[in-house]
Amino acid sequence: MGFGDLKTPAGLKVLNEFLTDKSYIEGYVPSQADIAVFDALSGAPSADLCHALRWYNHIKSYQKEKGSLPGVKKPLGQYGPTGVEDTTAAAPAAADEDDDDIDLFGSDEEEDEEATKLKEERLAAYNAKKAKKPALIAKSSILLDVKPWDDETDMAKLEECVRSIQLDGLLWGQSKLLPVGYGIKKLQIACVVEDDKVGTDQLEELITAFEDYVQSMDVAAFNKI
Repeated sequence: MGFGDLKTPAGLKVLNEFLTDKSYIEGYVPSQADIAVFDALSGAPSADLCHALRWYNHIKSYQKEKGSLPGVKKPLGQYGPTGVEDTTAAAPAAADEDDDDIDLFGSDEEEDEEATKLKEERLAAYNAKKAKKPALIAKSSILLDVKPWDDETDMAKLEECVRSIQLDGLLWGQSKLLPVGYGIKKLQIACVVEDDKVGTDQLEELITAFEDYVQSMDVAAFNKI
């Protein structure tokens, strides 16, 4: 398993293909698996790797709380598609790394047991939190206007990038192209969101991150369901 060398275009392409139908490296919530792969990257993927860029921007928003995310970091070779070997050069350890970080390469059985126990406790806390959420879920129907830079922007690619954004509580709907002027068209796309999980500010941040294609995003309509 692995992504090849994540510091090269080839490795980033493998990551992009891996994330085509996934929101996270493992499971359905951000975890230490995402942090391990994120930290191996030299920077943000290019705009044509829309799935990898969408994932990168999403995980970047968790940097202040990355230490509290569930799971235990593993070597890069234990993530990604099968049949691909990890060849990413290891980055030097940060000087201010938390004292309670787990040594993944140690042989101390007590540390392994402690890491496993911590992982189980975090997963149990997360599952308990999910089980307590109210039965009635507030939702909203949103209509977004996504504007390109000019009439030469690939609108099919722009829409592909927008739809590549996958969040818990977000469902994309129908879309159409509307003329703006001077041969330029904007993408108008509908979505339904769960109010306590997805907000318009979050959508704007993720959509405008595809800066090679997107000039701006506006909310054309917002209705409670």
